[in-house]
Amino acid sequence: MATSLSKRASGTLAKQSKPLTIGALELALLKEFPSTDAEEWDRMGLLVGDPASLVEGVAIALDPTTRAIEETANCGANVLVTHHPAYLDAPERFRPASLGSGSVVWSAISNRVALINVHTALDVSLPAQQVLPGMLSLSFTGKLLEPCVDQKKGYGQICSVKDTDKPLSLEQLAARCTSVFARPPRVWGDYSQQLTKVVTWTGSAGKVAQKCVLEHIDCLVCGEIKYHEALDLTAVGISVIELGHDTSELPLAAVLGDAVQRLGIPQEKITLLDQGKNWSYPEATRM
Repeated sequence: MATSLSKRASGTLAKQSKPLTIGALELALLKEFPSTDAEEWDRMGLLVGDPASLVEGVAIALDPTTRAIEETANCGANVLVTHHPAYLDAPERFRPASLGSGSVVWSAISNRVALINVHTALDVSLPAQQVLPGMLSLSFTGKLLEPCVDQKKGYGQICSVKDTDKPLSLEQLAARCTSVFARPPRVWGDYSQQLTKVVTWTGSAGKVAQKCVLEHIDCLVCGEIKYHEALDLTAVGISVIELGHDTSELPLAAVLGDAVQRLGIPQEKITLLDQGKNWSYPEATRM
C-alpha cells in the first residue's frame, strides 16, 4: 500500500524545485548518511539505476522487494530509497519470479526504478537515535551502548525512565510496545521487574550482554536478538523486549522521507510505502 506524505499549501510563493538527477540524490543522501559511518560489509548508495537520469518521484520503504518496486513504478516514481540494500553479495543470476536478490534487480531494471539505500549509516545516525526512545516515551541520555568512532553516533540508545512514568515495570513497558507498534513483542524476563535504565536498539542486536552488564541496564528493547544472547541477559537479571526486526525499523522510513524532502524533492513527489503487514500472529487474525 502506498501513502503520500501530507501535502503543504502551494501557490505563487511556493518554492520551485530544481531538476535533480538520481546521481545527485545519491550523493546528497550519502552526505546526510556517510558511507564512512557504515559497516565494512555493507553496501551503500545507488545499487541499480542510471545516475544521469532525472528524478521523477521517490518512494520510501524499509525493504526493496519486487512488490515495492512495482508500487514505486505505479505511483509514478522512478527511485526507491530504502533502509536495507537490495543485496550484500551480488546475485549470480538475474531472473524474474525467482528466489533471491536477482529477481529484485531484474524487477528494478524492468520497471526503470533506481535503488538507493543507506542501511547501517542510517542505523547509527543522529535522527535514528531519537526514534525508538521517542515512540516509547523514554528519555535518551545521549550515551550509546556501542558508539562509533564519532562518539555521537552509534548503536543502542541508553535511556532513562521519565519521572512521570516511575515506577515502570517490564509488563508496563511491554504493554506500551504492543500499543505503539500494534503487535505484541516477544518478552524475556520477570514481568514485575521495575525498570530504571533501558537500551533501545533498532534491527538486530549483536553480542551486547556484557556491555549491558557494565552499564547496569535493566532492559534491552530491540528488533531481534539471538536466543543464547537473550538467555545470557536474563540469567543476570536483564530483561529483553524483542519487537521484530522490521517492526523496530519501519519508523526509520519516515526519517528517510524527511531527508529526501530536505534534499529538494517536492513533498508531493515522495511516497511512503506501507510494509507493516508482511506477517502477523495467528491469534491477532480473525477468521
